[in-house]
Amino acid sequence: MDFWELLGVFGGLALFLHGMQMMSAGLEAAAGNQMKSVLEKLTSNRFLGILVGAVITTAVQSSSATTVMVVGFVNAGMMTLNQAVWLIMGANVGKTTTGLLIALDVGALAPPVAFIGVALMVFTKNPRLQHIGQLLAGLGILFIGMDMMSAAMEPLREVPVFVHMMATLSNPILGILFGALFTALIQSSAASVGILQTLAAAGVVEFSGAVYVLFGQNIGTCITAVLASFGTSRDAKRATCVHILFNVIGTVIFTAVVMVTPLTALIEAAVHAPMAQIAVMHVVFNLATTVLLIPFGSTLAKLASRILPDRPDTEKRGGEKGMRLVYLTPVAAGGKDGGLGVSVIVVGQLRNELHRMLEMARQNVETSFGAVLTRDVSPLERVEQRERYIDFLNREISRYISRLITIETNELGSKVVSCLFAISGNIERIGDHADNLAGYTRLLAEKDIPFSPFAQEEIRQMRDISLRAVSALLSVEAGSAQWLAQVAQLEQKIDDMTADFRREQLIRMRDGVCSDEACILYSELLTDFERIGDHVLNIAQELNKAQSAL
Repeated sequence: MDFWELLGVFGGLALFLHGMQMMSAGLEAAAGNQMKSVLEKLTSNRFLGILVGAVITTAVQSSSATTVMVVGFVNAGMMTLNQAVWLIMGANVGKTTTGLLIALDVGALAPPVAFIGVALMVFTKNPRLQHIGQLLAGLGILFIGMDMMSAAMEPLREVPVFVHMMATLSNPILGILFGALFTALIQSSAASVGILQTLAAAGVVEFSGAVYVLFGQNIGTCITAVLASFGTSRDAKRATCVHILFNVIGTVIFTAVVMVTPLTALIEAAVHAPMAQIAVMHVVFNLATTVLLIPFGSTLAKLASRILPDRPDTEKRGGEKGMRLVYLTPVAAGGKDGGLGVSVIVVGQLRNELHRMLEMARQNVETSFGAVLTRDVSPLERVEQRERYIDFLNREISRYISRLITIETNELGSKVVSCLFAISGNIERIGDHADNLAGYTRLLAEKDIPFSPFAQEEIRQMRDISLRAVSALLSVEAGSAQWLAQVAQLEQKIDDMTADFRREQLIRMRDGVCSDEACILYSELLTDFERIGDHVLNIAQELNKAQSAL
């Protein structure tokens, strides 16, 4: 094999991987949120879960994308570990379709499919058609890359060193290790299985040895889910563990079956094309493993829990003893692009993290208003601790989003993430105004400054409507147009109350009812009260924008 032929192999692999990435991004843009909804709703039944996992993996041609989504959903608390088991099984069944398509030699259709896809991307202005075009172009490019690799690998069967190396893979342990390491390196079982098929078609590797490499490839594909689980909750890590257990158990069973039964000979007798033989074995491996393990789905989840037992209380309590992100998965874990594996899970994770942050701000608003009324400084330490936590979450969420936006390929996804970025900043500002109220309490207590009974009643009214407004942001209806109108009414009420209370304050000042120091602090308090309402409305408007984009 000369330099140009080797270059053809790498060029074909590059086109294959880029085509798969384009398909994933196109599918995410065209139907990512609908697929997310399907995954969330249709996983309570084991057979439906397996079917949904298989269909989505078939559509996106990447089991890695599906398993990364599953890890993200479990981490975000939107899916239980038991539900994740069935989706993971389905993903393993669905990933076999790429090999079947390659074996059916649909590569002849690749150029027209790619042309139609590019035409839709270039000549249409409808975003949905453009995304469908991206999906079709990716599919065409994927098979063009496979054809390039196949043609470039033909001469390998004449290279003694390479033939000898492939012959050593007939050893089960070496074959499994090679398949696992190579797939982990390129992070795509579809690509590594496709390469194995092209090697078999070129006569470089025998089917009897290729099966062990194939089994190892099923283990190697778990690497993407392993990377996605870094920094996630314990249950999310257990979902990854289930994925590994499924493929390791299948590999152990099928290695033993191949060694003691004539399974490979039966497949060779039934199917003559080398590519098809590997595709059939791939289907048999994953389908049979799924059927065998369906009765033991709950057992797999329990085994994963025993392998990864619960940590001390700090993790279970959501980081109360140490500031940390509870729901967010590191961006880099999802892959190199903003495709299905990242974008479709990130909104739910960010919403859950922002929900935590908003609840802390609500608690601080309640506590700080109460402290002002009683001039009691004892609760202020808790307010300051929560304020530091709110600042930490805002900083970490902002850093997370700034990294995510640089890799987000979906226009709607970018819009939603930008809305959530704005929400984080507004929550942090609500926390600041609550902290200001805490500061007024210290001054009131230190200088023994009393508020008049009239001012105290107004402060109670401020507290009550502020809590109503902030609590409305935590409603399950948050984001709808009707809900936004209700929040806008609360904000207008806050503005009206601020104006009324300022007029009443001027009357009290004229009548000498309140001291100068009390008037100054009360005026500052009114400003913070009004600003809380402004930031609540800002958050509501951003939530409505995000809801409209989904």
